[in-house]
Formats: sequence, structure tokens, C-alpha cells
Amino acid sequence: MRTPPSDHGSSRPAPDVVVVGAGLIGLVTAWRAAQRGLRVSVVAPEPHAAASGVAAGMLTPATEAAFGEEALMRFGIHSRDRYPGFIAELESESGRDAGYRAEGTLQVAFDTDDLARLTELMELQGRLGVKAQRLTGRECRRLEPMLAPSVRGGVLAPEDHSVDPRRLMAALRAAALHRGAELVTDRVTEVVVSGGAALGVRLSGGDRLDAGQVVLAAGTWTPGIGGVPADVLPPLRPVKGQLLRLRTPEGEEPIVTRTVRGLVRGTPVYLVPRADGEIVLGATQEETGYDTRLTVGGVWEVLRDARELVPGVSELEIAETCVGLRPGSPDNEPLLGPTRIPGLHLAVGHFRHGVLLTPATGDAMAEALTGAPLPDHARRFAATRDLGVPA
Repeated sequence: MRTPPSDHGSSRPAPDVVVVGAGLIGLVTAWRAAQRGLRVSVVAPEPHAAASGVAAGMLTPATEAAFGEEALMRFGIHSRDRYPGFIAELESESGRDAGYRAEGTLQVAFDTDDLARLTELMELQGRLGVKAQRLTGRECRRLEPMLAPSVRGGVLAPEDHSVDPRRLMAALRAAALHRGAELVTDRVTEVVVSGGAALGVRLSGGDRLDAGQVVLAAGTWTPGIGGVPADVLPPLRPVKGQLLRLRTPEGEEPIVTRTVRGLVRGTPVYLVPRADGEIVLGATQEETGYDTRLTVGGVWEVLRDARELVPGVSELEIAETCVGLRPGSPDNEPLLGPTRIPGLHLAVGHFRHGVLLTPATGDAMAEALTGAPLPDHARRFAATRDLGVPA
């Protein structure tokens, strides 16, 4: 990590862009901006508190479709379809494997009520134009033999894939550095605003880092940054997720070969395999503020539901327990691009879709930072939209 220039006596030119936050969204913004020829500094403390390092990495707009979120799902489908080319470019530029897998996603139902809900979701998927195939319970078990005999049926989404967010984050960091971005280990305490415009950021030690533009991409921690009027940054709420990383015994076949998403008495659960034998199992969705405690109830909930679908999960080793805070906006949609303060941009509020929306967010932010309007498919998510939130 490089030491940031202070506002006193530094001969280094100020960066064109300071990105606050080094999760997936901050790093993809930095990489794409640096590709456009901008001088970029990324500021974040160590260790990073990004939700990206905890996420399972599902790229599943089809199997995560929800009524009322059609516009967000279309944006997700666009971003998912960008992933193959995005990964190829990223791996070439970074020299790192980003952990992308393309086996598709199987969504399964535990009982008849769950199956009825999947049937309704298939109708929504059809309206969105996504590929999805209805399967019987027997056909589901033919694809994934370790599924429980009680599984009633499911939906195969062949274009819903997965990526390892930790590998993806490492690749984005390497690619940003390759393009000349600077990584600064520090905490931003406030955005420096003068004359009605953002001029840089203030760091925890008091130093000021000047920049032509500032991007706030610190996820659920963004509201703790000072200097930003309340009507410019809408409230973001942390949504807690508890999950487990499981390990397949050496020499044994994995209990699932593709992402399996399940409904168990109406509660969602997922298992996401990695190439190294790891299985990510999750996750709770809890509106409990900034509570990062791992709880017995949360762990029991995901294990209980996973065991109903894949009994063999009981034999796996628990390699790691994780708790993350997803950044939710008032309408659960991301806030992208310029604000009403010249020079200040947002790239926040991705909620449970941060990994999925990484390529599309990087593209949109690169456009905004080089003076272009947000692309048509991202314009709905403009940071200046009216959310009906009191100032």
C-alpha cells in the first residue's frame, strides 16, 4: 500500500478520482476508471469490512427473480450476460483466476407449497425472457444425486452461474494496480466540500486527499462518512447475513456440482460449490442493524434447511463461519453515478446483488466519471432519483 499525499507539501499530482471503499464495487469502479486513463486512488482500511468477502457469489437473476423487482432483474440479467467477457478481460489483465463457474443453477422445492411458489416464479422468468426449465423431482435428482428423495421438483436456469468473490476481489485489485491505481490504507472520515463541490476526502489522521471526483463505494459503512448532506446520500440499512463455508472430505465427490438454491417451507437456502471442494452454505437475511454476531439460531436455520434438501451436508467439515452486512437502499436498488454535488458520485446500495451487478456497475461508473450520462440500462438507478425519503 502507498502512503497518501497530504494537502501540505506534497508534489504528487492529485488523483482524478478518489474511490472510497475496496469491495467489489469500489475496485471495479477504480479499474474501469483507470482503463479510461484517469488517475485513481482507492481508500479503505485494513482489514476490509466489505460484504464482498463474505458473499457466496451467485450470479442468479433468473432464480432470484421477485415480483416488483422486474427492472432490477433486467439490470441483473444484463450484468450476468456481461460476465464471460468481463472475466476473460479481467483474468488476462490481472493474471489471476477469478473463480468463475458456468454449470448453471438448480432451484428446488421441498414441499408442494414451495413448488407452487416456484411455478409462479417461472411465469415471472418467462416474462423477463430468461431461460428456465421446469423439472420433476426425479429429474432434479438425476442432475444432483445427493438431493433428498422428498424434493418435489425444481427449475434449471442454465445461464445462472457463480463466481468466487474473494478471488474476484483479488483479481480486480491486481488489475487496478496494473492500470496504475493507488491503494491507500486509511479510513475516510469526511468528504471535503467547498464552494458547493466535492474537492477530495479527509483521512482519519487528518490529512486531506484532493481529487477531481469522489466516489462513495463503502457499502453499508458509507453513511458514517461525514460532509455529505442527508438529502444527497439516502439512508442505507445493513441487512445481516450469516453463512458457513464447508469442506468436502479429501477424496470424496462434492455433494453438489452446481449452485443449488432451495425453498424449504418458504425459506430460501443455497449451496454454492467451489472448484477446490468448498461449499458455501447460506444465508440468513436479518434486519438487525450493525449486529455482526454469529448466532446459534442463524447457523441452525441454514443447516436445518440445507439438510432437508441435501442430507449429506451433515458429513461436511465446517471450515469457516461468516457474517456480512448487505447495504440496502430505501427501494433495495443501487444508487449510481453523479449526485447534485458536482464531483461527488455514489456506487452504493446493491443489497444482495453486489456480486451480480459488478460488471454493469463498473461500466456505468466509468461512463459517469468520464463525463458521459449513465447508460440507458442503468439510468433508472441514478443516484439523483427521487426515493421519497425526507431530507
